[in-house]
Amino acid sequence: MFKLSRNDLCWCGSGQKYKKCHLEKDNLLKKYKLEGYRIPSKNLIKTDIQIEGIKKSGDLTSRILDMLGEYICEGITTNEIDEKVYRFTIENGGIPATLNYKGFPKSSCTSVNDVICHGIPDETVLGSGDIINVDITTILDGYYSDSSRMYTIGEISDEAQRLVTTAKECLETGINSIQPYESLNNQGIAIERHADENGFSVVRDLGGHGIGMEFHQEPHVHHFDTSENNMILVPGMVFTIEPMINEGMFFARLMDDGWTVKTVDGGLSAQWEHTIVVTETGAEILT
Repeated sequence: MFKLSRNDLCWCGSGQKYKKCHLEKDNLLKKYKLEGYRIPSKNLIKTDIQIEGIKKSGDLTSRILDMLGEYICEGITTNEIDEKVYRFTIENGGIPATLNYKGFPKSSCTSVNDVICHGIPDETVLGSGDIINVDITTILDGYYSDSSRMYTIGEISDEAQRLVTTAKECLETGINSIQPYESLNNQGIAIERHADENGFSVVRDLGGHGIGMEFHQEPHVHHFDTSENNMILVPGMVFTIEPMINEGMFFARLMDDGWTVKTVDGGLSAQWEHTIVVTETGAEILT
């Protein structure tokens, strides 16, 4: 295999000599590999053009969620939310990525109260006191982006509000923990600590994922402290951070429809999500 010398031009195309550009970082990654960490394959590192495409897709996803903030209210059904998502997406040149994805029948996921994720829109009517997560994945010009938000209906309980707030803080602390050439597990440690400090639990059966050119890529992003988060982050990696935070136990159960995931104890669950890209200084939110 061809080996660059210190004075060759760097492989990244920067025009700088290798010693002034990626030599030190490549040596660091070799050290991590020897220590047993996983190093991302080059197909997981997005180009500037690809990142720009994902960002434009993310802008549409964000605008869909903004639009829903003015629309979701007491008395509407989750089907009506989904129809609004479909129309807005198509009218703005996008494609709802979830629609017919592995048989999923709708353009969004609507997860109400004790539903952790992947709730299928139906004739459920939202009432005062409900909390709902709407999860949107958009394809725009071939690029995928994924984001979700919580919406509260009427007057909710103090505990429900505390859960919704803590879940958002878990997302923020996870994003803030991202640093290049450090472990993916940093976000898991930060999220789990914040949830624990507030008396809540982090779902372990589901997590974030790589995204951009496909709906799901590596890495799987566990939102708790685990040796399975042993990948080293490199600038250009794009993935979601989407911690699911439960009021009670972290256990989850899959319902008979094959999609809907609920808490095992009937407690509430809340989730916020962003697509992010690893940069040379931390993370940039793309949604």
